[in-house]
Amino acid sequence: MVGLGLIGSAALHALARRGADVLGFDPLQPGEPRGSSHGSCRIFRRFNFESDDYTELSDRAYAGWRALEAASGRRILRACPVLEAGPPGSDIVDASRAAASQHSALAGPETGAEANRAYPALRLPDDWDVVVQQSGGILMAQAALAAFREGVEDRIMRFAAQVEPTPAGVRIATDDGDVLAGQAIVAAGPWIGALAPGLAACLKVTRQPVGWFAPAAPELAREGRLPVFILDGPQGLVYGFPDFEGRGVKAALHNHGPVVGPDDWGPAASDAELAPVAATLAALAPGTAGPIVDRDVCLYTNTLRADADPDAGEEFILGRLPADPRLIVASACSGHGAKFATAIGEMLASLALDPRYEAPPAFRPERFSSLAARA
Repeated sequence: MVGLGLIGSAALHALARRGADVLGFDPLQPGEPRGSSHGSCRIFRRFNFESDDYTELSDRAYAGWRALEAASGRRILRACPVLEAGPPGSDIVDASRAAASQHSALAGPETGAEANRAYPALRLPDDWDVVVQQSGGILMAQAALAAFREGVEDRIMRFAAQVEPTPAGVRIATDDGDVLAGQAIVAAGPWIGALAPGLAACLKVTRQPVGWFAPAAPELAREGRLPVFILDGPQGLVYGFPDFEGRGVKAALHNHGPVVGPDDWGPAASDAELAPVAATLAALAPGTAGPIVDRDVCLYTNTLRADADPDAGEEFILGRLPADPRLIVASACSGHGAKFATAIGEMLASLALDPRYEAPPAFRPERFSSLAARA
Protein backbone atom coordinates (compact mmCIF):
# COMPACT_ATOMS: atom_id res chain seq x y z
CA MET A 1 0.00 0.00 0.00
CA VAL A 2 1.40 3.37 -1.02
CA GLY A 3 -0.66 6.09 0.65
CA LEU A 4 -2.47 5.60 3.94
CA GLY A 5 -5.30 8.11 4.03
CA LEU A 6 -8.80 6.79 4.58
CA ILE A 7 -8.85 4.72 1.38
CA GLY A 8 -5.35 3.29 1.75
CA SER A 9 -5.76 2.58 5.46
CA ALA A 10 -9.09 0.87 4.78
CA ALA A 11 -7.39 -1.37 2.21
CA LEU A 12 -4.49 -2.11 4.58
CA HIS A 13 -7.01 -3.03 7.29
CA ALA A 14 -8.99 -5.27 4.93
CA LEU A 15 -5.89 -7.03 3.59
CA ALA A 16 -4.48 -7.66 7.06
CA ARG A 17 -7.84 -9.07 8.20
CA ARG A 18 -7.76 -11.47 5.26
CA GLY A 19 -4.29 -12.68 6.23
CA ALA A 20 -2.35 -10.98 3.44
CA ASP A 21 1.36 -10.18 3.73
CA VAL A 22 1.03 -6.42 3.32
CA LEU A 23 2.98 -3.27 4.17
CA GLY A 24 1.77 0.33 4.01
CA PHE A 25 3.95 3.33 3.16
CA ASP A 26 3.13 6.93 4.05
CA PRO A 27 5.35 9.69 5.46
CA LEU A 28 2.41 11.60 6.94
CA GLN A 29 1.20 11.11 10.49
CA PRO A 30 -2.58 11.00 11.07
CA GLY A 31 -3.81 14.51 11.75
CA GLU A 32 -1.12 16.31 9.74
CA PRO A 33 -2.63 19.26 7.84
CA ARG A 34 -1.92 17.70 4.44
CA GLY A 35 -3.33 14.77 2.55
CA SER A 36 -6.84 14.11 1.34
CA SER A 37 -7.96 12.61 4.66
CA HIS A 38 -6.79 15.24 7.12
CA GLY A 39 -9.34 17.04 9.29
CA SER A 40 -11.87 15.65 11.71
CA CYS A 41 -15.02 15.07 9.64
CA ARG A 42 -16.66 14.28 6.33
CA ILE A 43 -20.31 14.06 5.22
CA PHE A 44 -21.96 10.65 4.90
CA ARG A 45 -24.79 10.59 2.37
CA ARG A 46 -26.72 7.47 1.50
CA PHE A 47 -28.21 9.10 -1.59
CA ASN A 48 -25.79 10.96 -3.82
CA PHE A 49 -26.77 13.61 -6.33
CA GLU A 50 -23.70 12.62 -8.37
CA SER A 51 -25.37 9.30 -9.28
CA ASP A 52 -27.95 6.87 -7.91
CA ASP A 53 -25.40 4.17 -8.76
CA TYR A 54 -23.64 5.07 -5.50
CA THR A 55 -26.54 4.02 -3.26
CA GLU A 56 -25.56 0.35 -3.11
CA LEU A 57 -21.93 1.36 -2.41
CA SER A 58 -23.15 3.72 0.35
CA ASP A 59 -25.11 0.89 1.96
CA ARG A 60 -22.07 -1.40 1.90
CA ALA A 61 -19.92 1.37 3.34
CA TYR A 62 -22.48 2.07 6.09
CA ALA A 63 -22.38 -1.58 7.17
CA GLY A 64 -18.60 -1.37 7.14
CA TRP A 65 -18.52 1.73 9.33
CA ARG A 66 -20.83 0.16 11.89
CA ALA A 67 -18.70 -3.02 11.91
CA LEU A 68 -15.55 -0.93 12.40
CA GLU A 69 -17.21 0.91 15.30
CA ALA A 70 -18.17 -2.38 16.94
CA ALA A 71 -14.67 -3.82 16.53
CA SER A 72 -12.80 -0.70 17.66
CA GLY A 73 -15.11 0.71 20.33
CA ARG A 74 -14.80 4.14 18.67
CA ARG A 75 -17.59 6.45 17.57
CA ILE A 76 -16.98 6.84 13.86
CA LEU A 77 -20.32 7.62 12.17
CA ARG A 78 -22.57 10.09 14.00
CA ALA A 79 -26.17 9.94 12.81
CA CYS A 80 -27.25 13.35 11.50
CA PRO A 81 -29.80 14.32 8.83
CA VAL A 82 -28.44 15.76 5.59
CA LEU A 83 -30.48 18.57 4.05
CA GLU A 84 -30.03 19.54 0.41
CA ALA A 85 -31.77 22.65 -0.87
CA GLY A 86 -31.87 24.81 -3.96
CA PRO A 87 -34.12 26.87 -6.20
CA PRO A 88 -37.03 25.11 -7.93
CA GLY A 89 -35.55 22.69 -10.44
CA SER A 90 -32.17 22.43 -8.69
CA ASP A 91 -30.31 19.53 -10.29
CA ILE A 92 -28.76 18.34 -7.03
CA VAL A 93 -32.05 18.33 -5.14
CA ASP A 94 -33.87 16.63 -8.00
CA ALA A 95 -31.18 13.93 -8.26
CA SER A 96 -31.10 13.22 -4.52
CA ARG A 97 -34.89 13.18 -4.31
CA ALA A 98 -35.11 10.76 -7.24
CA ALA A 99 -32.56 8.44 -5.61
CA ALA A 100 -34.31 8.56 -2.22
CA SER A 101 -37.75 8.03 -3.73
CA GLN A 102 -36.56 4.87 -5.51
CA HIS A 103 -35.82 3.44 -2.07
CA SER A 104 -38.99 4.81 -0.39
CA ALA A 105 -36.79 6.94 1.86
CA LEU A 106 -38.30 10.41 1.51
CA ALA A 107 -39.05 12.06 4.85
CA GLY A 108 -38.88 15.54 6.29
CA PRO A 109 -39.24 19.04 4.86
CA GLU A 110 -39.72 19.39 1.11
CA THR A 111 -39.84 23.18 0.73
CA GLY A 112 -37.80 26.07 2.04
CA ALA A 113 -40.70 27.22 4.23
CA GLU A 114 -40.98 23.77 5.84
CA ALA A 115 -37.21 23.56 6.35
CA ASN A 116 -37.11 26.97 8.05
CA ARG A 117 -39.77 25.85 10.53
CA ALA A 118 -37.96 22.57 11.24
CA TYR A 119 -34.48 24.15 11.47
CA PRO A 120 -34.73 27.78 12.65
CA ALA A 121 -31.04 28.49 11.91
CA LEU A 122 -32.00 28.45 8.22
CA ARG A 123 -33.71 31.18 6.19
CA LEU A 124 -34.28 29.58 2.81
CA PRO A 125 -36.61 31.10 0.22
CA ASP A 126 -40.07 29.64 0.87
CA ASP A 127 -40.35 28.14 -2.63
CA TRP A 128 -36.99 26.38 -2.64
CA ASP A 129 -36.91 22.63 -3.16
CA VAL A 130 -35.61 20.61 -0.21
CA VAL A 131 -34.81 16.97 0.39
CA VAL A 132 -33.67 15.60 3.76
CA GLN A 133 -31.81 12.33 4.17
CA GLN A 134 -32.60 11.02 7.63
CA SER A 135 -30.04 8.25 7.02
CA GLY A 136 -27.15 10.70 6.68
CA GLY A 137 -24.35 11.33 9.12
CA ILE A 138 -21.03 12.86 10.11
CA LEU A 139 -18.06 10.62 9.42
CA MET A 140 -15.31 11.14 12.01
CA ALA A 141 -12.31 10.89 9.71
CA GLN A 142 -9.52 10.84 12.28
CA ALA A 143 -11.32 8.30 14.46
CA ALA A 144 -11.76 6.13 11.36
CA LEU A 145 -8.07 6.38 10.49
CA ALA A 146 -7.12 5.36 14.02
CA ALA A 147 -9.51 2.39 13.92
CA PHE A 148 -8.19 1.18 10.56
CA ARG A 149 -4.62 1.30 11.83
CA GLU A 150 -5.16 -0.39 15.18
CA GLY A 151 -3.41 -3.74 15.24
CA VAL A 152 -1.44 -3.12 12.04
CA GLU A 153 0.99 -0.48 13.34
CA ASP A 154 3.93 -2.82 12.71
CA ARG A 155 3.00 -2.95 9.01
CA ILE A 156 3.14 0.84 8.55
CA MET A 157 6.37 2.30 7.16
CA ARG A 158 6.58 6.06 7.68
CA PHE A 159 8.50 6.83 4.51
CA ALA A 160 7.69 8.39 1.17
CA ALA A 161 7.82 5.72 -1.51
CA GLN A 162 8.30 5.48 -5.25
CA VAL A 163 6.75 2.67 -7.28
CA GLU A 164 8.99 1.03 -9.88
CA PRO A 165 7.67 -1.96 -11.85
CA THR A 166 10.47 -4.39 -12.72
CA PRO A 167 10.48 -7.86 -14.32
CA ALA A 168 11.05 -9.38 -10.88
CA GLY A 169 8.22 -7.53 -9.16
CA VAL A 170 7.10 -4.06 -8.09
CA ARG A 171 9.92 -2.26 -6.33
CA ILE A 172 8.82 0.09 -3.53
CA ALA A 173 11.77 2.45 -3.15
CA THR A 174 12.24 4.55 -0.01
CA ASP A 175 15.07 6.48 1.62
CA ASP A 176 15.30 3.64 4.14
CA GLY A 177 15.68 0.89 1.55
CA ASP A 178 13.63 -0.98 -1.03
CA VAL A 179 10.95 -3.66 -0.87
CA LEU A 180 10.09 -5.98 -3.76
CA ALA A 181 6.36 -6.74 -3.87
CA GLY A 182 4.18 -8.92 -6.03
CA GLN A 183 1.61 -6.12 -6.35
CA ALA A 184 1.20 -2.53 -5.21
CA ILE A 185 -1.95 -0.55 -4.43
CA VAL A 186 -1.40 3.16 -4.96
CA ALA A 187 -3.83 5.37 -3.03
CA ALA A 188 -1.81 8.54 -2.70
CA GLY A 189 -4.45 11.26 -3.06
CA PRO A 190 -3.10 14.31 -4.95
CA TRP A 191 0.31 12.62 -5.35
CA ILE A 192 -1.07 9.59 -7.20
CA GLY A 193 -0.45 11.09 -10.64
CA ALA A 194 3.32 11.03 -10.08
CA LEU A 195 3.31 7.44 -8.81
CA ALA A 196 1.07 5.55 -11.26
CA PRO A 197 2.10 5.56 -14.94
CA GLY A 198 -0.23 7.56 -17.17
CA LEU A 199 -2.60 8.66 -14.44
CA ALA A 200 -1.56 12.31 -14.22
CA ALA A 201 -3.12 13.06 -17.62
CA CYS A 202 -6.52 11.92 -16.29
CA LEU A 203 -6.55 14.12 -13.18
CA LYS A 204 -6.54 17.68 -11.95
CA VAL A 205 -5.94 18.83 -8.38
CA THR A 206 -7.86 21.86 -7.06
CA ARG A 207 -7.53 24.05 -3.97
CA GLN A 208 -10.61 24.04 -1.72
CA PRO A 209 -10.70 26.62 1.12
CA VAL A 210 -12.61 25.64 4.27
CA GLY A 211 -13.72 27.83 7.17
CA TRP A 212 -15.21 27.50 10.65
CA PHE A 213 -17.72 30.20 11.56
CA ALA A 214 -18.77 31.26 15.06
CA PRO A 215 -22.56 30.80 14.83
CA ALA A 216 -24.77 33.80 15.49
CA ALA A 217 -27.31 31.51 17.21
CA PRO A 218 -25.24 28.75 18.88
CA GLU A 219 -28.26 26.87 20.24
CA LEU A 220 -29.82 26.66 16.78
CA ALA A 221 -26.57 25.63 15.09
CA ARG A 222 -25.60 22.76 17.36
CA GLU A 223 -25.84 19.07 16.57
CA GLY A 224 -29.42 17.90 17.05
CA ARG A 225 -30.91 21.26 16.03
CA LEU A 226 -29.25 21.69 12.64
CA PRO A 227 -28.62 19.05 9.97
CA VAL A 228 -25.62 18.81 7.74
CA PHE A 229 -26.59 21.08 4.84
CA ILE A 230 -25.77 21.41 1.15
CA LEU A 231 -27.11 24.61 -0.38
CA ASP A 232 -27.28 25.18 -4.14
CA GLY A 233 -27.19 28.96 -3.83
CA PRO A 234 -26.23 31.93 -5.99
CA GLN A 235 -22.64 31.85 -4.69
CA GLY A 236 -22.20 28.20 -5.62
CA LEU A 237 -22.68 24.86 -3.89
CA VAL A 238 -21.93 25.35 -0.18
CA TYR A 239 -21.88 22.54 2.37
CA GLY A 240 -21.77 22.85 6.14
CA PHE A 241 -21.88 20.93 9.41
CA PRO A 242 -23.66 21.72 12.65
CA ASP A 243 -21.36 22.87 15.44
CA PHE A 244 -20.84 19.40 16.90
CA GLU A 245 -17.27 19.94 18.16
CA GLY A 246 -17.63 23.34 19.84
CA ARG A 247 -15.30 24.67 17.16
CA GLY A 248 -17.90 26.47 15.06
CA VAL A 249 -19.84 25.65 11.91
CA LYS A 250 -17.54 24.10 9.31
CA ALA A 251 -18.52 25.25 5.80
CA ALA A 252 -16.96 25.42 2.36
CA LEU A 253 -17.66 25.69 -1.35
CA HIS A 254 -17.92 22.35 -3.13
CA ASN A 255 -17.33 24.03 -6.52
CA HIS A 256 -13.82 23.41 -7.82
CA GLY A 257 -11.21 25.97 -6.88
CA PRO A 258 -8.05 26.85 -8.83
CA VAL A 259 -5.83 24.07 -10.20
CA VAL A 260 -2.74 23.53 -8.03
CA GLY A 261 0.07 21.05 -7.54
CA PRO A 262 -0.10 18.19 -5.01
CA ASP A 263 2.22 20.01 -2.59
CA ASP A 264 0.40 23.37 -2.74
CA TRP A 265 -1.29 23.30 0.68
CA GLY A 266 -0.54 26.88 1.68
CA PRO A 267 -1.27 29.61 2.35
CA ALA A 268 -4.23 29.34 4.73
CA ALA A 269 -7.67 30.04 3.29
CA SER A 270 -8.14 33.79 2.95
CA ASP A 271 -11.16 35.95 3.78
CA ALA A 272 -11.58 36.59 0.04
CA GLU A 273 -11.65 32.86 -0.74
CA LEU A 274 -14.21 32.26 2.00
CA ALA A 275 -16.35 35.28 1.09
CA PRO A 276 -18.84 33.25 -1.03
CA VAL A 277 -19.29 30.85 1.88
CA ALA A 278 -19.78 33.67 4.38
CA ALA A 279 -22.31 35.36 2.07
CA THR A 280 -24.24 32.11 1.61
CA LEU A 281 -24.45 31.52 5.36
CA ALA A 282 -25.53 35.09 6.03
CA ALA A 283 -28.29 34.91 3.42
CA LEU A 284 -29.53 31.33 3.76
CA ALA A 285 -28.41 30.08 7.18
CA PRO A 286 -28.06 33.20 9.35
CA GLY A 287 -28.05 31.22 12.59
CA THR A 288 -24.73 29.71 11.48
CA ALA A 289 -23.15 32.93 10.21
CA GLY A 290 -20.51 34.83 12.12
CA PRO A 291 -16.80 35.59 12.25
CA ILE A 292 -14.34 33.10 10.81
CA VAL A 293 -12.64 31.44 13.77
CA ASP A 294 -10.52 28.86 11.97
CA ARG A 295 -9.59 27.99 8.41
CA ASP A 296 -8.04 25.20 6.39
CA VAL A 297 -7.31 24.08 2.83
CA CYS A 298 -8.30 20.76 1.25
CA LEU A 299 -7.23 19.47 -2.14
CA TYR A 300 -9.66 17.68 -4.43
CA THR A 301 -8.12 15.20 -6.86
CA ASN A 302 -10.64 15.29 -9.69
CA THR A 303 -10.86 12.94 -12.64
CA LEU A 304 -11.34 14.49 -16.07
CA ARG A 305 -13.97 13.26 -18.50
CA ALA A 306 -13.33 9.71 -19.63
CA ASP A 307 -13.25 9.12 -23.38
CA ALA A 308 -13.04 5.38 -24.10
CA ASP A 309 -16.12 4.75 -21.98
CA PRO A 310 -17.41 8.32 -21.69
CA ASP A 311 -18.50 9.86 -18.41
CA ALA A 312 -18.88 13.38 -17.07
CA GLY A 313 -15.72 13.35 -14.96
CA GLU A 314 -15.33 13.67 -11.18
CA GLU A 315 -15.60 9.90 -10.95
CA PHE A 316 -13.33 7.42 -9.17
CA ILE A 317 -10.48 5.46 -10.71
CA LEU A 318 -10.25 2.04 -9.05
CA GLY A 319 -8.71 -1.03 -10.59
CA ARG A 320 -5.67 -2.70 -12.10
CA LEU A 321 -3.71 -0.66 -14.63
CA PRO A 322 -4.07 -2.43 -18.00
CA ALA A 323 -0.42 -1.66 -18.87
CA ASP A 324 0.73 -3.51 -15.73
CA PRO A 325 -2.00 -5.29 -13.72
CA ARG A 326 0.40 -5.64 -10.81
CA LEU A 327 -0.36 -1.96 -10.12
CA ILE A 328 -3.77 -1.28 -8.56
CA VAL A 329 -4.76 2.38 -8.46
CA ALA A 330 -7.26 4.00 -6.13
CA SER A 331 -8.23 7.62 -6.70
CA ALA A 332 -11.55 7.99 -4.89
CA CYS A 333 -11.50 11.72 -4.46
CA SER A 334 -13.30 14.61 -6.22
CA GLY A 335 -14.60 15.63 -2.81
CA HIS A 336 -17.02 12.75 -2.31
CA GLY A 337 -15.04 9.54 -1.79
CA ALA A 338 -14.30 9.43 1.94
CA LYS A 339 -17.75 8.15 2.93
CA PHE A 340 -17.16 4.97 0.89
CA ALA A 341 -13.77 4.06 2.40
CA THR A 342 -14.82 0.82 4.10
CA ALA A 343 -16.44 -0.52 0.91
CA ILE A 344 -13.60 0.65 -1.33
CA GLY A 345 -11.00 -0.84 1.03
CA GLU A 346 -12.68 -4.24 0.68
CA MET A 347 -12.84 -3.75 -3.09
CA LEU A 348 -9.10 -3.02 -3.27
CA ALA A 349 -8.33 -6.04 -1.11
CA SER A 350 -10.33 -8.22 -3.50
CA LEU A 351 -8.49 -6.79 -6.48
CA ALA A 352 -5.19 -7.73 -4.84
CA LEU A 353 -6.18 -11.21 -3.66
CA ASP A 354 -8.61 -12.50 -6.29
CA PRO A 355 -7.46 -12.37 -9.93
CA ARG A 356 -11.06 -12.96 -11.07
CA TYR A 357 -12.41 -9.92 -9.24
CA GLU A 358 -12.97 -6.71 -11.20
CA ALA A 359 -13.92 -3.25 -10.01
CA PRO A 360 -17.27 -1.83 -11.23
CA PRO A 361 -17.01 -0.71 -14.89
CA ALA A 362 -17.74 2.92 -14.00
CA PHE A 363 -14.54 3.06 -11.93
CA ARG A 364 -12.07 1.10 -14.07
CA PRO A 365 -8.95 2.83 -15.44
CA GLU A 366 -9.53 1.55 -18.99
CA ARG A 367 -12.43 3.92 -19.53
CA PHE A 368 -9.63 6.39 -20.35
CA SER A 369 -8.10 5.57 -23.74
CA SER A 370 -4.65 6.64 -22.49
CA LEU A 371 -4.84 3.91 -19.81
CA ALA A 372 -6.65 1.24 -21.81
CA ALA A 373 -3.83 -0.12 -23.95
CA ARG A 374 -1.96 -3.06 -22.51
CA ALA A 375 1.82 -3.16 -22.71
